[in-house]
Amino acid sequence: MTSPRLAVRALIVEEGRLLLVNAYPDGKSDLWCAPGGGVEKGASLTENLAREVFEETGLTVAVGGLALVNEFHNADTGFHQVELFFRADVTGGAIDPAWQDPDRIVTDRRFFAPDEFGAIRFKPDSLPAIAFAAVPLARYDPLEHMII
Repeated sequence: MTSPRLAVRALIVEEGRLLLVNAYPDGKSDLWCAPGGGVEKGASLTENLAREVFEETGLTVAVGGLALVNEFHNADTGFHQVELFFRADVTGGAIDPAWQDPDRIVTDRRFFAPDEFGAIRFKPDSLPAIAFAAVPLARYDPLEHMII
């Protein structure tokens, strides 16, 4: 049995709209999610998130507070993932339809207003409620080096 995969995701809200990405090449799915991805060892969660957001969107971000811990499991495949959603603000770049992430996984990126969520498929189900909440719901202490 393997441990769950750890992933980080960004809640980027600009002008009352949330940035989402479609990470299913060749139109495999119409499901949207917050930008982000798997955590690599040796870098903090926030460093991983800034890297993932840039790869998927071309945007540079400042990562803020932790807003949601989400977990999902696919019993058919055994895939189990724990996702940490952080608030983030864009500090550089702009959404460019021609942008391609290095792995060519993200096929589209777009900002959605709260009233548009009824017309799209997205995960997790709590995404709009958390993203458009007034204040962060949790707190994150950055990576610390262990001292023995």
